[in-house]
Amino acid sequence: MQAADAGAGGGAEGADDGADGPGSPGGAGEATAAALGRAPPVTRPRHAPRPGGDAAATAGRTGGRTYVFALCVPFPSAVEAEIACGSLAPDAEPHGGVVEKQLTVRGSVLAVRWRATNPRLLRISIISFLDQLSLVMRTMQRFGPPATR
Repeated sequence: MQAADAGAGGGAEGADDGADGPGSPGGAGEATAAALGRAPPVTRPRHAPRPGGDAAATAGRTGGRTYVFALCVPFPSAVEAEIACGSLAPDAEPHGGVVEKQLTVRGSVLAVRWRATNPRLLRISIISFLDQLSLVMRTMQRFGPPATR
């Protein structure tokens, strides 16, 4: 019981119980900590898994995960959704193998879906698309609704 008290910050009385000898579990660091009234130092394992997975095992890997982002943009009419899709579809992804973009029109809604293996390139693709979409929408507002034929 005395050894437990000494290791728990019991003060100087547990300091010369032989705790700093070469065969002791804590060595000199534990005895010094006990003498100063602190908890003994804890040695960390060389590798400890992080919450959500093993960070060391996935840190060097790329392309292990697939990231998906979907966006639905409502338009006043199906014709305007088709015009926007036609304006935005010709822009192919510069990172074709890493980022895929799909545009579809369902009624008056333009649906866009991205799949990527690199989150940074996915973010760049989405931001670029939103800039282009903004331009298309401003242009459509400026010229008014499409004329019926």
